[in-house]
Amino acid sequence: MSYAKAGHGPLDYQPCRYEGSPMTFRGPKIEPEEGYVLCLGGSETFGKFSPDPYPDLLARRLGRPVVNMGAMNAGIDLLLHDPAIRNALTRAEAVVLQVPGAANLSNRFFSVHPRRNDRFVKASTMMRTIYREVDFTEFHFTRHMLTALKRRSEDRFMIVVEELRAAWQARMTTLLDRIGVPVHLLWLSRRAPGDDPLDEEGLGYDPLFVDAGMLAGLEPKAASVSVCILAQDARAPAARGMFHGRGEETAARLMPGPEDHDRVALMRAGAMA
Repeated sequence: MSYAKAGHGPLDYQPCRYEGSPMTFRGPKIEPEEGYVLCLGGSETFGKFSPDPYPDLLARRLGRPVVNMGAMNAGIDLLLHDPAIRNALTRAEAVVLQVPGAANLSNRFFSVHPRRNDRFVKASTMMRTIYREVDFTEFHFTRHMLTALKRRSEDRFMIVVEELRAAWQARMTTLLDRIGVPVHLLWLSRRAPGDDPLDEEGLGYDPLFVDAGMLAGLEPKAASVSVCILAQDARAPAARGMFHGRGEETAARLMPGPEDHDRVALMRAGAMA
């Protein structure tokens, strides 16, 4: 299947909210009473820039309702504590869970916004002790902060990374234990789980800091694990099949394209049939 460049023109995501939560999810709003598949994840599951995100395509393949509760830049904290997500989990028949990164979660070193998990809120006393020379009021986003910390000191940065990994493992275990239906894990990234999660210059590709060992630790609690490596070229001159506004071209190239969403839907349908 081939896709032409969609050109400029942002999508109408039909933003909607579910009872009990101030979070905005992608529409159209679907509220079946039971027997649905619930898709949880971040911007990729939300389907940023994509006219047909994989939850919609999965619904067509399965012939059953699929509720998309992917949220922009969502981390584990949102998945664990959002009231609408917790309510949806009690009525779902199965869950597709996009593996989140380990950067956007509150931990012993810093806290993040409870809903917008990519927003840095505050550094702890421990963090300020380790990085005495850093003015943390300069940061508003976790990626910006962590990139700056890495440039300051690789050794001190790795102390923070190990704390994030430990917090991620504990919270992912809690999340999977809480879900009482089959959970199908989805690795959706530009790198394979076995690749080095850390980049020499930056932080690397999402899910940040998560490696093959961490993913393997979740497999006994999952009904299946699918790995989808993005086909869309982040260096391509155009984002194929994506709808975006002017100035969003670079961001669109980093997101899954139509071919990626098609492959995910096919993988998930095969595992859940």
